[in-house]
Amino acid sequence: MSRPEPAGAARVISAGEAVAAAVAVAEEHGVTVREPVVLKDSYNLRIHLRPAPVVARVPTVTALARLRPEEAMRRELAVVSFLHELGAPVVPPSDLLPARVHERDGAPVSFWRHVEHDGSRPVTPEVFGRALRELHEALRGYPGALPRLGPVLDEPGHLLRVLAADLEPAVSARLAEARAGLAARLPGGGQAVHGDAHPGNLLVTPAGLLWNDFEETTFGPVGWDLACLLGTVRLDGRAAVRAYGADPGDPALAVFAEARALQAVLWTLARALRFPEERAAARAVLDGWLRDPTGRSR
Repeated sequence: MSRPEPAGAARVISAGEAVAAAVAVAEEHGVTVREPVVLKDSYNLRIHLRPAPVVARVPTVTALARLRPEEAMRRELAVVSFLHELGAPVVPPSDLLPARVHERDGAPVSFWRHVEHDGSRPVTPEVFGRALRELHEALRGYPGALPRLGPVLDEPGHLLRVLAADLEPAVSARLAEARAGLAARLPGGGQAVHGDAHPGNLLVTPAGLLWNDFEETTFGPVGWDLACLLGTVRLDGRAAVRAYGADPGDPALAVFAEARALQAVLWTLARALRFPEERAAARAVLDGWLRDPTGRSR
């Protein structure tokens, strides 16, 4: 018996449907695709449309877990186009297709320039911290509208509805209570920030370091990005925050660390809806959060 989709959730797009949609749209715009290759199948599906220097991105888990995934895709294209025109180091939209959200058979698709990068080459904390500061300086001038702290004020509410059938009522209530408490404690003000500023989103390429994956760009204090960095296990986050020019021990960062921890557990649970083999691991993440929702333990 198949598992029913949560009320209000988008249909889960299969990998085959995503590849077919991306190829069809690309070929309609004159892009020759002979060998589409899935680069990554995680929260989104990324497909290199070889031999073209184009990567298509199709939301899969994000389409399930976001009420309006196309809005996040449009914001990302707008933010990255702004940064690219400014000369900031970003992976830009492809110039072989219109820089907008395309749609085919219910699958929204965006297209990006393919860049060679080496994920095995580590970025030092000092380099990452300085790069993040420079990115924030560039983002400060972004003129477009962005949701205020969308990853913690908007998305968790929908995620909790999507996950309701998979969680015990007491656990759902505790997660909802944590979200409400954080919403009341988060400070106002800020600027455009990356939204998911971990080392995996700074690519080491032949052209230098390039920022990638701006779909969670939001308006808020830079402390949100610093908390993302403090929570990473890919490098010494505290050293990177110091290189940024901030104090990793600043008590004001604690609320952002808690918000990031709540976001992480909800998205991990949502990912397990598409990848059922990960359910046990996702439950372990949830149990860890239930023991310590502060985000201090890794």
